[in-house]
Amino acid sequence: MISTFGHRNWCCGVFQNQISRCMNAKTMRIAVFVLSLIWLVSGELLEADQDASVPEDWILVERVGPLEEVELTFALKQQNVNQMEELLKLVSDPDSQQYGKYLSLEEVAALVQPSQLTEKVVQNWLQGHGVKNCHTVVTRDFLLCVMTVQVAEALLPGSKFHRYRSDSHTLLRSTSLYSVHEDVYQHLDFVGGVHRFPPKGKEISKGWEGARQSALGYHLGVTPSVIRSRYNLTAKDVGTATNNSQAVAQFLEQYYHPADLAEFMSLFAGGFTHMSAVERVVGTQGGGKAGIEASLDVEYIMSSGANISTWVFTNPGRHETQEPFLQWMLLLSNMSAVPWVHTISYGDDEDSLSDAYMNRINNEFMKIGLRGISMLFASGDSGAGCRHLTKEGNTFRPSFPASSPYVTTVGGTSFKNPFKLSYEITDYISGGGFSNVFAMPDYQVGAVGRYLKSVQPLPPQTYFNTTGRAYPDLAALSDNYWVVTNRVPVPWVSGTSASTPVVGGILSLINDQRFLKGLPSLGFINPRLYKLQGKGLFDVTEGCHLSCLDDKVEGKGFCASPSWDPVTGWGTPNYPVLLAALMD
Repeated sequence: MISTFGHRNWCCGVFQNQISRCMNAKTMRIAVFVLSLIWLVSGELLEADQDASVPEDWILVERVGPLEEVELTFALKQQNVNQMEELLKLVSDPDSQQYGKYLSLEEVAALVQPSQLTEKVVQNWLQGHGVKNCHTVVTRDFLLCVMTVQVAEALLPGSKFHRYRSDSHTLLRSTSLYSVHEDVYQHLDFVGGVHRFPPKGKEISKGWEGARQSALGYHLGVTPSVIRSRYNLTAKDVGTATNNSQAVAQFLEQYYHPADLAEFMSLFAGGFTHMSAVERVVGTQGGGKAGIEASLDVEYIMSSGANISTWVFTNPGRHETQEPFLQWMLLLSNMSAVPWVHTISYGDDEDSLSDAYMNRINNEFMKIGLRGISMLFASGDSGAGCRHLTKEGNTFRPSFPASSPYVTTVGGTSFKNPFKLSYEITDYISGGGFSNVFAMPDYQVGAVGRYLKSVQPLPPQTYFNTTGRAYPDLAALSDNYWVVTNRVPVPWVSGTSASTPVVGGILSLINDQRFLKGLPSLGFINPRLYKLQGKGLFDVTEGCHLSCLDDKVEGKGFCASPSWDPVTGWGTPNYPVLLAALMD
């Protein structure tokens, strides 16, 4: 039975349209009815039972019993994807007559929902294996199905589910090759809940030890008053529109505690009107300790986007086959009314994901943009990143979804003088660079081209793709924040996980003013942002971010420059000027 989706899980394995040269004779016989074999980490195919895809922090525990349940996500092929992309360009381009004429969820569904043939083939395939407990979403392009391991392994020949543990978390995953019948393959983009392991949570404070050793007693740290002073937000710059809202999304056992938020606001938000409680939590809050990152997200989107209704999307990922990022995306495909601005501090290395998976996630971002929703992602805390290759030498390592052409990516800055409100320079951890998967979108070709021509020296071109989607798009302070977590004020928290909710809150304030004048939301802001050519943003022109520690680049990635750069984008918000530039 197909019913309306509640809340379930996320992504993984991807179909390949080629057969690996490492296949043995038995696998070759299977290939008679197989168009595709699925493998997560790099898109390459491995011999069955190899576990090279298991991250080193996950330990094999046991083979899973045949009657244990798994929950799999089936991404059905969508229709009119090219039309969706063209329409997104029109509603996001301020020079278009269709600017701001967004679609409802139901209109998006009518545009992209799978063909009747696709739905019939996939449902018959599932039901033919006895799978009956399935749910769909409004857009009908995902099916979430619960089944026993025995049924899942019959459905996906070659899969073998095992239990893995990392710290206190356990997952059910299959790392072996599996096949999908050719009659079904052409109707699916991927199957989630099979291969992919969630990325390991990273400590978002880059300065704990250094701060304790050298800055104790000197650095006052970034608080809401510092943010509001630096970005020219006055006490009057708070939300008043009744139809405005903003949101953060939290994954991987990250929770905020309402008492922490209330304490944070009492300590740091005395100078402006604000809310001290989240309006709505979508999902289930865990009962454990508050996470620093979850606390950071909520406290700073609600203090920069002050007095604006705020939602928290939360999923602890406790079901052993859940992948919470995709579960969150599916929630958005099933809710007619959601907040206008979402900020997310989450990402993976591009090379750890298949192109097919990322392309489908891009489709989901386009669906969101068509509805007038702004989607902001942190650029990451590894600078340009570094991928160590044995023969070819090192290359930079872009991150996804930061590298998606359909989201707004936020980098990080630090104060030039850490002891006072000075101008900003690059935070050396600020993620940025060029996608190895996605072509450079039209909206940024001019700005990026000028950077590549004018800035010298650049890193060797063997390290990055000069024609790829370049990021970040803009930035904010990401260094030395104060956060309240578990009722304790904690200093020196750093990372683009801090800058992203700050920018999100500021965009929410601009939405607020637009709503009061009867204007639509900002929606997917990148085309308009690049047409502004930096107007309304403080240009960041000093500093470089980190990269590979080798004899060619010596740890230095890209450097900031006048105008756009792949470290801080166009710069950091100057609220009153940016507001004026976006009020038509």
